Amino acid sequence: MDVKAGLFYVFAALLLFAAFRVITARNPVHAALYLVLSFFQAAMIWMLLKAEFLAIALVLVYVGAVMVLFLFVVMMLDINIDSVRQGFWRHFPLAGAIGALVALEMAAVLMSGFRPVGEPKAVSALAGQFSNTQALGKLLYSEYVFPVQIAAVILLVAIVAAIALTLRGRKDSKHIGATEQIRVKASDRLTLIKLAATEPAPPPVTPEVNAEEKKP
Repeated sequence: MDVKAGLFYVFAALLLFAAFRVITARNPVHAALYLVLSFFQAAMIWMLLKAEFLAIALVLVYVGAVMVLFLFVVMMLDINIDSVRQGFWRHFPLAGAIGALVALEMAAVLMSGFRPVGEPKAVSALAGQFSNTQALGKLLYSEYVFPVQIAAVILLVAIVAAIALTLRGRKDSKHIGATEQIRVKASDRLTLIKLAATEPAPPPVTPEVNAEEKKP
């Protein structure tokens, strides 16, 4: 067994352990951290397969963005673990049946073997000239430039729609637009009112005491 095979078994074992701890950890923060560890181990396996772009994308997108956001949400929310775990055994038969079905499908695929598929001509031609990432970029922006642009437009529309849904006007919000704040004038904020001159206060009125009350 060479070094590459040994590293693969080490990374695979750590990946399986981290994935097992994700579903068995009682603390949701610990489960999220174990999921981060499993992502890192999967990225290392991609590196062993000389797929540098996929490894970097896995670390940057999932670990750097999605999991950090998930950790912040989990730590900021007051999650009641007891209420989350209620009904676990009630839904366990259905979950176990689905898990067994998925395991059987994976076993059938692995035991039947993978059919050899010939590489596309563009990939085989670029594989010997450039690195993995550069060959992928050349292929995406040469033969598949139109699908890439369509995907970019769809993502842009999704981003604009998410911003529009977030910034929609609400009746219970006291939001003021930035343009209204810039165009405001001093006369709009301050109003001068002319009042009459002040007059001296009248002398205090002393209460009259009855003559009967003065008698001892």
